[in-house]
Amino acid sequence: MRLRRLRSPLSLLLLLGAGCLGAQTSPFRITPRRPIAELRAEALVAMPPVETGKAAPDLIDLTSVDARIRLDIRYATADNFMGVAMYDRATARLQRPAAEALGRVQQALAAEGLGLLVFDAYRPWYVTKMFWEATPDSQRVFVADPSRGSRHNRGAAVDLTLYDLRTGAPLPMPSGYDEFTERAYPDYAGGTEAERANRARLRRAMEAEGFTVYEAEWWHFDFRGWESWALGNTPGA
Repeated sequence: MRLRRLRSPLSLLLLLGAGCLGAQTSPFRITPRRPIAELRAEALVAMPPVETGKAAPDLIDLTSVDARIRLDIRYATADNFMGVAMYDRATARLQRPAAEALGRVQQALAAEGLGLLVFDAYRPWYVTKMFWEATPDSQRVFVADPSRGSRHNRGAAVDLTLYDLRTGAPLPMPSGYDEFTERAYPDYAGGTEAERANRARLRRAMEAEGFTVYEAEWWHFDFRGWESWALGNTPGA
């Protein structure tokens, strides 16, 4: 997901609605503007923007890079803001250079007893279009415009967090995944000291290998050179 920085009454209402203490315990949900089945059928026959001069895709399964990279693909379940599964399979792929860099991140974190837990990586363009068409106008600040596509569509963005290699438990962070409140900002000053330290630890590890955090989501990282890859639209690619 993509969220523009909000400093408005809407953002405050969302913050209050999610509860002012502690991270989100249930997924944010929208009421789709049209039936999901109708949106899916329409999106599957639509075409992404035409681009030229882009690199050929070379998507790599992240679990093949390092077995310690675990998956929690929310869009393969109903545990997401749409309330239905968007993917047929729980897989996570990135362009080869990004996947290899993520493997180096995992290797470095393993020395600290930590692993990477991936929520999403490559996302076909038609899903981005479904997000856009389903979302009410007043909430479209939360989704990518399919006329431009998203960096997920290029296989160059990954949503993830940290987990404890010994226990398998995710580390606490200032917000939940896809939580549309100010707690999601990577510079949010609230939460506990431990949550902020975990968020900073993840960011340092990712930045060391060429990833950049998105300004409104602590879990979203774009790999350098993301613009060199074309928008992808193959389901389960």
